[in-house]
Amino acid sequence: MSRRNDASELTRVCFVPTASGDSRDYIERFEAAFEGRAQTHVLSLFGQSPWDFQDPAMLLGMDLIYVGGGSTANLLSLWRRHGVDELMKTAAAGGTILAGISAGANCWFDASSTDSFGPLAPLNDGLGFLRGSACPHFHGEPGREESFLGWITDGSLPAPGIAIDDHAAVVYVDGVATSVMVESVEAAAYIVDADGSLCNFDEHRRVVPVSEHVPDE
Repeated sequence: MSRRNDASELTRVCFVPTASGDSRDYIERFEAAFEGRAQTHVLSLFGQSPWDFQDPAMLLGMDLIYVGGGSTANLLSLWRRHGVDELMKTAAAGGTILAGISAGANCWFDASSTDSFGPLAPLNDGLGFLRGSACPHFHGEPGREESFLGWITDGSLPAPGIAIDDHAAVVYVDGVATSVMVESVEAAAYIVDADGSLCNFDEHRRVVPVSEHVPDE
């Protein structure tokens, strides 16, 4: 994002904290992080004061929509009730960047690995903007890796799977994963094929079996 003197020309960023029940602390941390860098907006479906309920159509005027973590299942249910799912699709078609973490990453896929119901479970109820299934916190939470690989292999979740470590972000352009960005040397993203094979999708846009060593460039 380029620096601009006129605050009205700053990038318009909307935080959507539905999955956390519009957590006040979460919203305040978002606003603090983007203060002076962007015009910040919050889509509150719970009417959280002082943001109050917002017409979801506000999403159509955003440059970037960032979706927070929490319950994937609750997010999807509320979005559909309020028509947010269709507005997200329209916004993306108009050039708005869609982004998110945890539940905010899961929601864009056909399916995902979620703990929305307590224990980890497959959820085949995503928005379907992106093919296949997603698993956040891949190496960050116990059971994530084993369960995700198992569900892909037995067909409980559709392939291809995208497994994302904490501190890693996968960039999609026109529905295709094009690159991964990491803020930690331990972080990575992986592609899981239907047979459960795991390939590292690295920052150089290469996809290689995890057993292969890739020399530094």
